Amino acid sequence: MNFLKNFLKGVAISISQIVPGVSGGTIAIILGIYDKLLHAVNNILKDFKNQYKILMEVGIGVVVGIVLFSNIVKNLFDKYPIQIGYLFIGVILGGAPLMFRKATVKGFNKSSVLYLIVGVIIVLLMGKPSNDASDIITSLSIVNFIWLFVGGVVVAVALILPGISGSFMLLILGLYNTVMTAVVDRNIIILIPLLFGALVGTLATARIIEMLLQKFPEQSYILIFGFILGSVISVFPGYHGFSSVVGIILGIIGFTFTYYISKNE
Repeated sequence: MNFLKNFLKGVAISISQIVPGVSGGTIAIILGIYDKLLHAVNNILKDFKNQYKILMEVGIGVVVGIVLFSNIVKNLFDKYPIQIGYLFIGVILGGAPLMFRKATVKGFNKSSVLYLIVGVIIVLLMGKPSNDASDIITSLSIVNFIWLFVGGVVVAVALILPGISGSFMLLILGLYNTVMTAVVDRNIIILIPLLFGALVGTLATARIIEMLLQKFPEQSYILIFGFILGSVISVFPGYHGFSSVVGIILGIIGFTFTYYISKNE
C-alpha cells in the first residue's frame, strides 16, 4: 500500500514539473512527502537500508509519470494554457494553508512579512513563463553536454526549493523544448547529462535546505510561502471569457482536491 501511495505521489510530482511555473517541490509539500524525501537524500549513504525505499518508490513514479504524461501534459498546456493555468493555481492555493501553518507556528510578525515579500519578489523577478523558441539539441557536443548538465543542476535546485518551477528554469535556459523532445523521443543520450546534473544538484542542495528548515524553520517556510504566492502570480493567465470560466471551475476542483489532501497531512 505504501508503495502505491508513494508511486502515485511521484507521478503527481513529475506531472507538475512538466508545466512551466508549477513547482514539484510545492506538490511534494502538499502531498506530505517533502521532508521525508529531503531526509532520505541526505542520509542515503549512511542509512541506505532505511532510506532507499521511499526514494525508489517515488523515483519510479516520477520516471513513469514523465514517460507516460510528458507529451500529454505539454500538449494540453500548449492547447489550453488558460484552463491549465487556472487548474494549477487552484492546486497550488489548495496547499497554501498547510504552508502557512508551517510558516507561522510561532506567530506572524514583521520579519515574517519581510521574508514573505522577498520570496514573492524573487519569483516575480524571474518573469512570466513563455514559449521556448531556442533550437532543439539533438546531438551532444562538449558545449551541449556542459549546458545540459547545468540545466540538470538548476532543475534539481528548483525541485528542492518549493515554489520554484524546474520547467520554468529550463525555459529561461532555453532547454525546455530540448528536454521535452528528448523525453518524448526517448533520446537517452541527450537526457544523460541532464540526469547527471540533476543528481549532483540534488546532493549539493538537499543538505543545505534541510539544515535551513531545521535551524530556521519559520523563516525558511515563510520564504517558501512567498515563493509559492509568487508562482501563482506568474502562472496566472489573465481573464479570457469562457476559457477562464472553465479554468476557474477546474481551479476550484484542484483547490478542493489538494486542500483535502494537505489537511490530512
